Amino acid sequence: MTQIDATAKRTPSTSPAIRAADALRILSAECVQKANSGHPGLPMGAADLAFVLWTRFLKHDPSDPQWPDRDRFVLSAGHGSMLLYSLLHLTGYDLSLDDLKNFRQWGSRTPGHPEYGHAPGVETTTGPLGQGAANAVGMALAEAMLAARFNTEDDPIVNHFTYALVSDGDLMEGVASEAASLAGFLRLGKLIFIYDDNKITIEGSTDLTFSNEDIQKRFEAYGWHTQRIDGHDHEQIAGALQAAKDETGRPSIIIARTHIGLGSPNQQDTPGVHGSPLGEEELQRTREALDWNAEPFQVPEAILALFRESGQRAAEACAEWKKRFEAWRAAEPEKAALWDAMIERRLPDDLDRCFPEFEAGKSIATRKASGATLQALAPLLPQLVGGSADLGPSNNTMLKDFSSVAPNDYSGRNLHFGIREHAMGGLLNGLSLHGGFTPYGATFLVFSDYMRPSVRLAALMNQQAIYVWTHDSIFLGEDGPTHQPIEHLSSLRTIPNLFIIRPSDASEVPYAWEVALRRKDGPTALILTRQGIPTLNRHDEAFAPADQLRQGGYILAEASVGKPKILLAASGSEVQLALGAREILEEKGIATRVVAMPCMELFQKQDKAYRDSVLPPEVRARVAIEAGSRPSWDWLIGSEGDSVTIDGRFGASAPCKVLAEKFGFTTENVAEVAWRLL
Repeated sequence: MTQIDATAKRTPSTSPAIRAADALRILSAECVQKANSGHPGLPMGAADLAFVLWTRFLKHDPSDPQWPDRDRFVLSAGHGSMLLYSLLHLTGYDLSLDDLKNFRQWGSRTPGHPEYGHAPGVETTTGPLGQGAANAVGMALAEAMLAARFNTEDDPIVNHFTYALVSDGDLMEGVASEAASLAGFLRLGKLIFIYDDNKITIEGSTDLTFSNEDIQKRFEAYGWHTQRIDGHDHEQIAGALQAAKDETGRPSIIIARTHIGLGSPNQQDTPGVHGSPLGEEELQRTREALDWNAEPFQVPEAILALFRESGQRAAEACAEWKKRFEAWRAAEPEKAALWDAMIERRLPDDLDRCFPEFEAGKSIATRKASGATLQALAPLLPQLVGGSADLGPSNNTMLKDFSSVAPNDYSGRNLHFGIREHAMGGLLNGLSLHGGFTPYGATFLVFSDYMRPSVRLAALMNQQAIYVWTHDSIFLGEDGPTHQPIEHLSSLRTIPNLFIIRPSDASEVPYAWEVALRRKDGPTALILTRQGIPTLNRHDEAFAPADQLRQGGYILAEASVGKPKILLAASGSEVQLALGAREILEEKGIATRVVAMPCMELFQKQDKAYRDSVLPPEVRARVAIEAGSRPSWDWLIGSEGDSVTIDGRFGASAPCKVLAEKFGFTTENVAEVAWRLL
């Protein structure tokens, strides 16, 4: 085992490589100090690891940050964002020194944690610990799946690595454990974790909570290749990275013992340097300790040239790949056509021509309608891949005519995530970010709680991930309140940029999938029933066509005579209750309109004229019906309306018909609630 000095202090050096790493330390610390906010400890401690990786191993092109065959670098320890920004600036990306000086400020391209889309070279949004690690697994899986589809014996056109710099905190998080377990099972040999093992958390030494684990043995048990090194010894770092690249049969983790805040005379190896600026005096002492004489925010030309030369070498590799790619395209026209379709995530203009049809009047669970839709769409959409967290038969998400991804066989389209909902969410983000795939993942709606941090990040990053969440209400029945979602719909609707679509019946389901597939700037959740719902006869003039789901909400059934006096709005299976209540009310002479509201977010994006045509402002007698909590309907019903919802309690274990009666989800009760408004 490599012997590592756990007490060494950084001393001045004339080595160009060490001086370049010191440039990362000082520049990062200076920018944190200018912002008077941030985390200098990790950038200072991990600078040697980052320098060796970025200048000697990472395949990237600062002039073409979206080069498809670039290596991916994920800073999972996103609090160390200033390290990444310094690397991007110094290696020649379009990130200026002024951008670095604007660290953590309003409108900055250098926010406090890396955010995808703000600066070139930032591969994913990180900060919530463990998420980047899971994203990296998804990226490595995408690389393996694309390689299986496009590489030939003559030319491995897809051939890149995914590196993730992970911290103690990352590896404490459960999502990282879930993702690492799956990566080991799948033998993702082009995935390399670099573990910045600095032994410090905000509260103190990791011995407070983390001394019982042997990370090396843990990852060996996951099926990973493991190494221990001194994270400040450049030759050890280089040797470990090369060994990890050579081990292509399994993922690798390099456990690098480092010193947080390396170079700071008084704060190195202390909790304080983790998340607070050094302070002007300590920053000056650090400059003196490292014999750093350059002006603030300036990097000597010789050191800058070292970084820029590495960027130039990487650019040359990109140019060489592009020549090979054009030769491959000419030699493999069918593969090239498939490549274009997948990378661009193309959809036929007339996608609805392949939609399955569902018999009017027949009772069909929307989860089953979704399964039928997937089978119809899959042959047309080679980029569509996904699976379930061990609930495929219940979620109806298996693509029957396609194989499954398995260790050493990545040619399939069905993904088996195991009972790892959180990792599934993180992997979907990685697959989407990498490019080439439109991923979906499925579980029961109640277990969306396990996925929520990844879902939120997908929305923040504008990533096209599709969630198939079935068993959407108390009407799943006897499994009881542990499996019956109550607060979930209202809670999920509070996430900005997440579309929640709860189809009214089977005929709406294909259009829900179409919305999700055409929407490339954010995630979409399909909320589907376990129980059967009568399929409406959309050819009957009494009901609006199902394609109006594209507007998010629409008039499903109009008042039979005159203008409506009461408006009943519902989603999912409860639309049937609204229709039944309408019949009762109209028999009493009350003109009643039924509005289907499968997707509030999409409806609210329509222009005001359309929204007012569906929800006339003058009709204030409004009832919302949904087998969940009320809050997300308050905007619709206003202060004068009412709801048939579930508030202040959980569900219960009983047959669904009994639950409907006990919770008031009957046509008679809905009609009574509406009647009382008048």
